[in-house]
Amino acid sequence: MNNLSAFLNSSLGRKVVMAVTGLFLITFLIVHCGINALIFYNDGGKTFNKGAEFMGTNPIIRTMEIVLFIGFIIHILQALVLTRKNSASRPVKYAVNAAAENSKWYSRSMGLLGTIILMFLIIHLRHFWVISRFTDQITGGHTTLFNEMQEVFSHLWIVVLYDLAMISLAYHLLHGFYSAFQTLGLNNKKYTPLIKQVGTAFSIIIPFVFAMMPLSVYMGWVK
Repeated sequence: MNNLSAFLNSSLGRKVVMAVTGLFLITFLIVHCGINALIFYNDGGKTFNKGAEFMGTNPIIRTMEIVLFIGFIIHILQALVLTRKNSASRPVKYAVNAAAENSKWYSRSMGLLGTIILMFLIIHLRHFWVISRFTDQITGGHTTLFNEMQEVFSHLWIVVLYDLAMISLAYHLLHGFYSAFQTLGLNNKKYTPLIKQVGTAFSIIIPFVFAMMPLSVYMGWVK
């Protein structure tokens, strides 16, 4: 037990925890994107509302929401600790900074990108999750989640905010997807190129689909 605790509190242990929770959150993104993309049926939100109702009433899904929040919190806390430790280990900046030659800018900006995503999540949860889970606006039949989406995305500044957050998510995933596999040792000469290709595709497609949702509602492409 002491060995496990020591490992989890080490830099490597924290990176492993971040990798595991990161892969879990990637799985969530696939499910969440698939359900939300039902708005593109363009049937007045009927299909989307059915999917949202299933997600909101299924006991397994509701239980997984709790697991998801725990995963988010752990992922964020580990990121903060690692960022602080990395900064503390380099109190004096190098006279010649060759970081740009050794890594991509977004791999060096995971803290900033993660902070932007966290701020977006707080706003996003307020817009949809709180209303659907803690008020009777949806369950009481006063409105539907699709109607709520139409209301929220009728404001240009919100659409811009959401799409900027999705750009941040794309860059965050570009680094995080492959790094998670690398940290867990799930890479080799044979599979690494495929993992990188899948990671790049995932990092572009998922944020793009998410970004198109508020834009499509605002522009009236989805009704």
